[in-house]
Amino acid sequence: MKSDELRKAFTEFFTDRGHVLVPSASLIPHDPTILFTVAGMVPFKPYFLGAEVPPFKRATSVQKCMRAGGKHNDLDQIGRTARHLTFFEMLGNFSFGDYFKEEAIPMAWELVTEVLGLDPDRIWITVHLEDDEGEAIWRDSVGVNPARIQRMDEDNWWQMGEVGPCGPCSEIYFDKGPAYGADGGPAYGSDERFLEIWNLVFMQFNRQADQSLEPLPKPSIDTGAGLERILPILQGESSVYDTDAVRPILEVASEVTKTKYGKSDASDTALRIMADHARSMSFLVADGVYPSNEGRGYVLRRIIRRAALRSFSLGVEKSVTPQLVESVVSVMGQAYPELTENKDFIISVIAREEERFRNTLKSGNVLLDQELETNALVSGEAAFKLHDTYGFPIELTEEIAADRGVGVDRHGFDSQMKIQKERARAAGKEGGLDPELAEQYREILEQFGTTNFSGYDRVSDTGRLVGIVDRTKSGEVELFFDRTPFYAESGGQAGDTGQITSDGATIKVLDTTFALPGLIRHRAKVVSGSVALGQMADLEIDTERRAAIMRNHTATHLLHWALREVLGDHVKQQGSLVAPDRLRFDFSHWAPVSDEQLSAAENLVNREILSNQEVTVEKTSKSEALEKGALAFFGDKYGDEVRMVRAGAKSLELCGGTHVANLAAIGPVAVLSESSIGANTRRIEAVTGLVAIEHFMATNKILKNAAEALRATPDELIAKIEALKEREGELSSQVRALQARELAAISSELVKEAKKGRILARRDGMSPDLMRELTLLARSSQGIDAVVLIGSPDGEKASIVAAVNQDSGLVASDLLRQAAILLGGGTGRQTEFAQAGGKNVAKIGEAYMAIESLLFGGE
Repeated sequence: MKSDELRKAFTEFFTDRGHVLVPSASLIPHDPTILFTVAGMVPFKPYFLGAEVPPFKRATSVQKCMRAGGKHNDLDQIGRTARHLTFFEMLGNFSFGDYFKEEAIPMAWELVTEVLGLDPDRIWITVHLEDDEGEAIWRDSVGVNPARIQRMDEDNWWQMGEVGPCGPCSEIYFDKGPAYGADGGPAYGSDERFLEIWNLVFMQFNRQADQSLEPLPKPSIDTGAGLERILPILQGESSVYDTDAVRPILEVASEVTKTKYGKSDASDTALRIMADHARSMSFLVADGVYPSNEGRGYVLRRIIRRAALRSFSLGVEKSVTPQLVESVVSVMGQAYPELTENKDFIISVIAREEERFRNTLKSGNVLLDQELETNALVSGEAAFKLHDTYGFPIELTEEIAADRGVGVDRHGFDSQMKIQKERARAAGKEGGLDPELAEQYREILEQFGTTNFSGYDRVSDTGRLVGIVDRTKSGEVELFFDRTPFYAESGGQAGDTGQITSDGATIKVLDTTFALPGLIRHRAKVVSGSVALGQMADLEIDTERRAAIMRNHTATHLLHWALREVLGDHVKQQGSLVAPDRLRFDFSHWAPVSDEQLSAAENLVNREILSNQEVTVEKTSKSEALEKGALAFFGDKYGDEVRMVRAGAKSLELCGGTHVANLAAIGPVAVLSESSIGANTRRIEAVTGLVAIEHFMATNKILKNAAEALRATPDELIAKIEALKEREGELSSQVRALQARELAAISSELVKEAKKGRILARRDGMSPDLMRELTLLARSSQGIDAVVLIGSPDGEKASIVAAVNQDSGLVASDLLRQAAILLGGGTGRQTEFAQAGGKNVAKIGEAYMAIESLLFGGE
C-alpha cells in the first residue's frame, strides 16, 4: 500500500462511520505554548479544553506535524534511527463527547487488521495499569490474546498539563520479528522490534489543582497513528527511509552528492538527514515560515544549514536544496497542493538561505576542523565565531563536535551571546492570560455560547448583557452581550468603538476584542448610571470611524492585488493593521520596492477605485473559495464556512473583516512609505479617503508656499531651485575667496609679530575651522616654526589650535596638553597639528600663559 492509498484508506474508513474529514491545519499553530503543530490533536485543542464549541461530534484528519525545536524536538535523532523524522503525518480520529472506548477500540482493531491487513498475531496492546475497562474491551470484545496485552504506567497516561483533561491511553504495537531484537512485548522487549503505530487517548478525567481526578461529563477520544510508522510495515521495509514517502527524496540526495546509499554509516546518515530536512524545509516555507534568528525561523535556518553542511561533508560545494525541494514536491504535491502551487517561491527562499551559508561554509569548516584536531574542547570563543561570522548554529557545532568525540564550551558561548539572547528574549516574550480571568471567560462562553456578531449588516443593535468582568484598578469594565454590532479586533482590523445605553446608563466603548475565540469583549468605561447582568442594551458603533476603517481594509485588498501584479505572485500578506487613520500592509518580498514599482502599484489601486465596481461577499466552503482563486494567508484561522470578499474584478480574498460597498467609497489612496521590517518582509504604510485628501492638500500647500517664497509657479519650482543652487555655489566661491584674502592679511600680521619664528595669538569670534585654516596658513610662511591660536568662537566654548614644522623639534599636542586640561578638555598624540577645546572660557588667559611658557620660556 502506497502513502496516498494509506491516507485514503484511513480517512474513508472513518468518514464511512460518520466522521467529518477535516483538512490538515498549518504547521504554525494557534497555540502560543508550542512552536509547531506537533500532533493531530493540536488544531482540536480548543474543543477538548471547552474553549470553543466543536462544529462536529466526530472528525478524522491527516495532519502535518513537525517536531524540531522547543520541548518537542526529534532533530538530534534524525538520520541515526530508522523511524525518526522531523516532519511527519499524523493519522487520527476524534470524538468530542460522542463515542468512547467501547467504539474507538473495535474501530481501531478493524482498521488495522481488516483494512490495512496486519497480522493480528503480531499485534500487541498496552493499557494503563488501572484501565480495567480498556483491557476488557481489547480482550473480550475484540478478542486480542491476553498474553499480548500489557499494562504500563506513565507511558500509558496522557494529560494536557498539570491540571485539566487527562486519561489513560492504549497503544497498538507491531512486532517486527526476532531479527530486530529481544522478545518480551512493548513493556520489556526491544524498541526496534516492537514498533508503536497508533495511540488511542481516552480523555475521561479532569485533574484538579489538588491532583484529584473528576470524571468528565462528556469523555472524548483523541487518537494518533504515524503514517510513516505504518508505511514500512505495509511496504515490507525495515526503515521509513525506504518507503515511497521518503526513498525518492533520498535517491535525489544520493544523486546530487554522487554518494551511493549503503556506502558507509556516516554517508548514509548524511543522506537520511538531507532527505528528512528536505521535507521539513519545504513544508515550513509553504506554510509561511522564513529563515531568521528567532523562533520558527531559527529552526528552519538550522534545518537548511544542517542539510547543506551534510552535503558539504560529502564533497558537494554547489547548492543542493533546489533539487531536494523539487523531489519533495514531486512526491507529496498531490496530497499537499500548496507545495506545487508555491514551488518556485519555496525553492527561491531555501536556495537563497543555502547560498548565504555556503558563501562562508568553507572558511567556517576550516576553523571548526582546527578546533577539533587541536583541542579536547571547542572553545566558547570559537563556537561564537562560528555562529556570528560563519552562520553555524551552536547546535550544529555541538553535533559535529559530538561526532568526533569532542565537547563544546557552551558556557563560554552563552556568555558571548548574552546580548543577543536578551534581545531575543525581549522580542519573544509571550503574555499569559490570568487563570481567573480565563475561567470567567470560559463560564460566559459555556453558559451563553459564542457572541452573535451582527455588524456586517448593521451599525446598531440591541443585545442582552450576559457577562461583566470588573477591571477595578483601571476603572474599566469588560462587557459581554449575546449579540453585538461591534467588530472585535482580528485579521489586522482594529476593533470598533462607540456607545452603549441601558436603563439610564451610558457606557463608552474604548475597544472591542476577543476574550476567547468567538466571545466578543467590549472594553468600556461607565460614564453614568450602572450596569447589571440581564439588562437589555442599545449598542451603537462609531459609524464615522468604522467607515474609515472599512475604506482602509478594502484598500489593503486592492494593494495586495496590485503588489502581486507589479512584483509577482510570491507576494503574500504577512500581517496588516487596518486603523481609522491609516493602513499598514506587511508582505513577503526579498528586496526594497523601487519608487517606480511603488508608483505603479499605487496607480493600479486608484484606477480600480475609479472603476466604482461593487464589493461583494459570498459565504462558501474554504475549498470552494480556493478553487475560485481566493487568497488565504498563513496564521489566519478559517472555519468550515468562510467569507470570500471580491473587491472589484481583480481582488478575491478570504476575509472576516468589514468592507465598503463599492470601490469608489474608498476615495484616493496615497502610499506614504515602504520599508523593511525583517528578513524577506517589507512594509507599506498608506492613507485613504479624507486622510489621503488632507495629505495631498498639505503637500500642495507646501509646494504653493515654496513657489510663492521663490516668486515662481509650482511648475517652475524645480528650475528655480536648481538656479538658486547654482547661485549659492557661486556665492560660496566668492565667500571663500574673501575669507582667503582676509586670512592671508591676518596671517601676514601674525607673521610680523612672530618671535624667533614662533606665533602665539588670541583670536575670539573665529570658528574652529577658520582658526585651523589661519594656523596652517601662518605656519606655511617662511621662517615660522610654530603657530598657536587660542580664543572663544561664541563666548561659551574655548578653542585652541597648534601647528608646527616637522624640523622644529616641537610636538603640536605637547604644546596644547596643559592648556586643554585648564579649559576642561584634552588632546591626543599629534605631532605636526593638534586641536583641542573645552567649556571653561574663563581659563583662556591662564591657558594662554601656559602655552606662552612652553613656546618662549621665561622671556
